[in-house]
Amino acid sequence: MKSTCETCTAPLRDDAEVFICSYECTYCSTCSAGHGVCPNCAGELVRRPRRTTGVAEIARRAPARLRRKVWGTGR
Repeated sequence: MKSTCETCTAPLRDDAEVFICSYECTYCSTCSAGHGVCPNCAGELVRRPRRTTGVAEIARRAPARLRRKVWGTGR
């Protein structure tokens, strides 16, 4: 996830209301309201999903995720 607005370069916190297009162009709520659509690709701007886990949780899940990918059903 990008950490700055592509229009005004304002810093964007992970828990802030931020908007992205399908190409992950990222805008703060003020700039996205002014644009209406992504100025780069004219795509729809939607609210960016929030992260619900931290790095430690992602690392803990990585082995199971890799097992499913390599062996199919998580043997």
